[in-house]
Amino acid sequence: MLAAEIIRSKRDGGALSAAQIDAFVHGIVDASWSEGQVAALAMAILLRGMQRDEVVALTRAMLRSGEVLQWQDAQFKGPVLDKHSTGGVGDKVSLMLAPIVAACGGVVPMISGRGLGHTGGTLDKLQALPGYRIDPPREQLLRVLRDSGCAIIGASARIAPADRRLYAVRDVTATVESLPLITASILSKKLAAGLQSLVIDVKCGNGAFAATLDDARALATSLVQVAQAAGLPTEALITDMNQVLGRTAGNALELREALDFLDGSDREPRLVDVTIALAARMLRLAGLAPDLDQAQAQAMAALTSGRAAEHFARMVAGLGGPADVFAAGRQLPAAPVQRELLAPRDGVLAATDTRGIGLVVVALGGGRRLASDAVDARVGLDAVLPLGTAVRAGQPLLRVHAGSEDAALAALATLGGLLRLADAAPAAPPVIVEAVTASA
Repeated sequence: MLAAEIIRSKRDGGALSAAQIDAFVHGIVDASWSEGQVAALAMAILLRGMQRDEVVALTRAMLRSGEVLQWQDAQFKGPVLDKHSTGGVGDKVSLMLAPIVAACGGVVPMISGRGLGHTGGTLDKLQALPGYRIDPPREQLLRVLRDSGCAIIGASARIAPADRRLYAVRDVTATVESLPLITASILSKKLAAGLQSLVIDVKCGNGAFAATLDDARALATSLVQVAQAAGLPTEALITDMNQVLGRTAGNALELREALDFLDGSDREPRLVDVTIALAARMLRLAGLAPDLDQAQAQAMAALTSGRAAEHFARMVAGLGGPADVFAAGRQLPAAPVQRELLAPRDGVLAATDTRGIGLVVVALGGGRRLASDAVDARVGLDAVLPLGTAVRAGQPLLRVHAGSEDAALAALATLGGLLRLADAAPAAPPVIVEAVTASA
C-alpha cells in the first residue's frame, strides 16, 4: 500500500482499515515510511481522530511489532498484573504499590519509564540506588519475581519498537497530545508485558498532561475501552494532580520518602489514599480480593505489617541494589545546598502551579531537557506543604535541594511565584476524583 494514499485517507476524515494500519506500523519499523510520512499521518490522526476499532487495530499492530513477554512456564504463584500512571510531580506511587500488591499475592513485572517533560520517572528514582539494575536478563528477572513478587524495570528495545520511532516523531511535531496515539502507545507496551489485568492512574490538574476533568475522563475511557477490546481487563482511577503528591519532588528525595512510607516512618495522607486505592483496584480486578473493601483492608495490612517493605527490600537486593535498602536509603547522596522558601505573610496555602514546580526540579538538574541529559539524583524539593495549610510569615513552605548556591537562589525566585497564599482555606480537592470501568 502506498503511504501517501493511507495518509490521504485519514487526512480526508476516512477510517483506516486494519490492513492500512498494519502497513503504517510495518513502515515505521522497517523505515520504509520516511519521518515526513510518519509525521503526516500522526498529524492527520491528531486532527481527524480515530474510531475505537481503529485504535484497537493500531494498538495490536504496535504490540505485534516486537516481543511479547510470556509467563506460562514461569511457575508464578499468583496472577500477573500491573499499574500505569500518566505522570505527575512527586508521583512515587509505583515504589510502594508494587511491593504492596506482591505482598498480597500478585506478581508485578512493572515496566516503568524515565522522566518526561515536567514529570518524574520511576527508573530515575530507583537508579539513585547504587547497583540497581533496570535491564536484568530474563533468568534474573524470573528469579526476582518468584522471590519478591515484583520487579520494577525498564522496557526492552524489543518491546513495541514501533512506539519508539513513532513517539520520537510525535515529540518534535506537536502530535504528542493525540488521544488515539497516546492510547496505543501506553497499551501496546502494557499488552506486551503479558499481563492478566491492568489499573491505570490518570492524573488530572495543573501538574498533569490532562489538565481538565473532561480531558482526563476522555483519556481514561479510551484506555479502559481499548484495553478491554484487546483482551486485557482494565480499570482506571482519575486522581488529583493540582499539587505535589507527597512531600517531595526529585529522585533521591522521592526514593527516601517511599522508604519512609514503607517502613512506617512517615506516610503523607494523600499519598496513602492514592496508593491504597490503586492497590485495591489491582487486587479486586485480579481476583485476589472479592470486593474493594476487602481489597483495601488487604493492601493496608500488607503495608502496616511490614510485609510490603520486606518484598521491596528483596526486589532491590535481587536486582543488584543494596542488600539492606532501608539502611542504604538513609545514606543516599545529598545535595550540597539546601535553602527554604519562606512564607511572605500570614495566610493559607491556596494554590500551586504544579507543572511549574516540576519544571523547577528539571532546571535544578533533576530531570531532562534532552533525552541524552544526565540526571542529578540529589536535587529537588522536600518538606512541601499541602494545600490548605495555614502558615505564619517566615514559616517554610518547602525546602530546595540544589547543586550550587546560584541554582538554589534561582529556584527560590521562581518558586515564589508558583505558590499562592490566601486569607481563607479553599475547599480541599479530593485526591481520588472518580473511577472509570468497562461498564461506565
